[in-house]
Amino acid sequence: MAEEEYRSAQLIDGEGEYNDAGVENFMKATRLAECGLSYVVVSIMGPQSSGKSTLLNNLFRTDFREMDALRGRSQTTKGIWLAKCRGIDPCTIVMDLEGTDGRERGEDDTAFEKQSALFALAISDIVLINMWCHDIGREQAANKPLLKTVFQVMMRLFSPRKTTLLFVIRDRTRTPLEALEPVLREDIQKIWDSVSKPEAQKDTALSEFFNVEVTALSSYEEKEDQFHDQVAELRKRFVHSIAPGGLAGDRRGVVPASGFSFSAQHIWKVVRENKDLDLPAHKVMVATVRCEEIANEKLSHLTSDEKWLELEEAVHSGPVSGFGKKLEAILDAYIEEYDKEAIYFDEGVRTAKRKQLESKVLHLVHPTYQALLGHLRSKSLEKFQKDLESSLNSRKGFASSVRDCSESSMFEFDQGSADAIISRAEWDASKVREKLYRDITAHANTLRNQKLSELTNRYEDKLTEALAEPVESLFEAAGNDTWASIRNLYHCETRNALSEFSTSLSGFELDKVSFDERITNLKEFAKNVVEKKAKEEAAKVLIRMKDRFSTVFSRDKDSMPRVWTGKENVRKITKDARAAALKLLAVTAAIRLDEKPDKIESTLMSALMDAPVSLVRRTATTTTESLASSTWEVVSPSNTLITPVQCKSLWRQFKTETEYTVTQAISAQEAHKRSNSVLPPPWAILAILILGFNELMVLFRNPLYLLLLFVMFLVFKALWVQLDVAEMFQNGILPGILTLSTRFLPTVMNLLRKLADEGARPPNAPQTTQNNPLLDAQSLRRDSQRHVPSLTTQAPNASSLSSITDSSPQSCVEYPTANEVSCTS
Repeated sequence: MAEEEYRSAQLIDGEGEYNDAGVENFMKATRLAECGLSYVVVSIMGPQSSGKSTLLNNLFRTDFREMDALRGRSQTTKGIWLAKCRGIDPCTIVMDLEGTDGRERGEDDTAFEKQSALFALAISDIVLINMWCHDIGREQAANKPLLKTVFQVMMRLFSPRKTTLLFVIRDRTRTPLEALEPVLREDIQKIWDSVSKPEAQKDTALSEFFNVEVTALSSYEEKEDQFHDQVAELRKRFVHSIAPGGLAGDRRGVVPASGFSFSAQHIWKVVRENKDLDLPAHKVMVATVRCEEIANEKLSHLTSDEKWLELEEAVHSGPVSGFGKKLEAILDAYIEEYDKEAIYFDEGVRTAKRKQLESKVLHLVHPTYQALLGHLRSKSLEKFQKDLESSLNSRKGFASSVRDCSESSMFEFDQGSADAIISRAEWDASKVREKLYRDITAHANTLRNQKLSELTNRYEDKLTEALAEPVESLFEAAGNDTWASIRNLYHCETRNALSEFSTSLSGFELDKVSFDERITNLKEFAKNVVEKKAKEEAAKVLIRMKDRFSTVFSRDKDSMPRVWTGKENVRKITKDARAAALKLLAVTAAIRLDEKPDKIESTLMSALMDAPVSLVRRTATTTTESLASSTWEVVSPSNTLITPVQCKSLWRQFKTETEYTVTQAISAQEAHKRSNSVLPPPWAILAILILGFNELMVLFRNPLYLLLLFVMFLVFKALWVQLDVAEMFQNGILPGILTLSTRFLPTVMNLLRKLADEGARPPNAPQTTQNNPLLDAQSLRRDSQRHVPSLTTQAPNASSLSSITDSSPQSCVEYPTANEVSCTS
């Protein structure tokens, strides 16, 4: 059963009859109907006894009948035969066609040859065209007239399907495939172009119907080993041939495998009914083949000509002077030789082949001409770049430099391209010249944009340096004329920069629109610098307000630190400091470069400064409805930095964060007053003098009373200081009385003991304090605190101590221990 699957079967017999039963048996044996669309049909066509069957048997391992060379050359394959190839995926069906030009059918009976070839093209995905290597370029041997007829009839009979034409060149000679393939492909394209096509397919390319591939094989008889190796390599190309990129990867209109028999039978019927096929006349064929051989020979000689190779090599290295004259002399010599050898052939064919030769020759040398133009273009462009750089370094205007250098470079290119032209070619250097002009223009534009960008950046940096820091400084010292000063600074610096910038731009010769646009952009940049700095200041306005408040509140008009003695009007100072901070907020609330008056400051003053403020504790500020808005009157939203609602919120936060400073100042005043309140108020002193006049007179009349009172005062003062009465009563009256009652008696005892010790000391004993103090306040306090514990948990903050003196004035000495003072006499 396995051998039956690969056994060949006749599809069409020698009389042109379709073998319906044989095809059905073949499909059953090969199970072709099960393949669906996963199969491929390969056929072969070519001259009789050219080794087609031998090639198929070696390539696909089939069993087609081969010619016996010992019996002479005769027809071996009659009709069309089918076989399934071995070991190739997908399923590949091979058709072996009867050879053309067979003597058995005669010279005039070529209808079957044409019909079988057309049938093969119509039904196959891949068609192998077997041809001898030495026949390439020969009209009839290369099957070119037959292909022309097949192309024409196939377009008329069948819808386009992508068929791969694989030309197999047999008995390959030393001529490389790279030299044979272009000739063969050109012949195929010419056949296609010459075929008359229906209107719908008039502009259809050959690639829409066929993929053309070319391969070559060595002689089977003389180089059998090489032949088998090359066939093995060719066989690999048929594996997965219908996959993308394969030989039949882009085929179209595939018939399902189950309908293969019916489809083939129908196509053969249509082909048999077409009998108007013909071949060109023998005379024209001979002229065509021979003239083409002569032309190819001259073209081949030209490609190896030493003069041409030297000229080509020289052009690859750089521009060549006199290129056109040298090239024309070489080409004229070969064209004249062709005319001499082809003069006796058909004039129409001879002229056509001469034009083809000239076209091929010009096509051969044209890349060298293009390379020469490329060198000229590069040289001219390089010259332009160097000349332009030199001109700009000499401080010449940019536009005039570009103009002069461009004219010089284009003139040099025109001279070089004119020297490279030959008379027989209609070569045009305009495209290269246009590209050179575009390159010059592009380089000039790039350099101009670079220079303009550098110029613009330089002036932008200059404006940034001239505006940014001064504007920031003006905002820090915000006042009534802040925005007026900013406007003056902005207008002055912008005017100077624009004047210098305009002068610099004049050398570029910009059009008015571009010139005005760059001037406007620079002016807008200066404005953006100011606005950006204003926005930055607005972002940190709260910090600025607190700094301004602290400066005004904590320093006097001479910028000296303020000392809170109790004489200062804290309310007025606070109001002034807040007013200064509010003025800063008003200055920062909007951008005022347009000099339009606004009511921001007055609105803020009336809404925020007129509201009552508590100096003791934080309270919410009551504002009017004028701040319940997101826009300022007369100020556009684009110029608004801080909205009224935001101002209200900032002011509330500002007052909250500065309230502690005010409270500290008030506390400092009160502390200062308490520390300086030694005497009673003046009204109390006056009352004492009036009501105690009689008692004072008694004291003055009796000095003993006065002395006694003075001693009692000293003792009372010492007890006051020793007990630190003021500190005791800071925590309340009741705790103070309890503490005083427990410490009074021990303190008196310590005081008396000290006095006794001082009285018992010898006169020449060393003194412990300055001026022989009668009492050491520090030791008294320590003794009293050692004997009597304090009833309060808080230590005293400050104390004063008086000592009893004789007649010397009282003096106070501050000791290192904190909050302790000793008075001595």
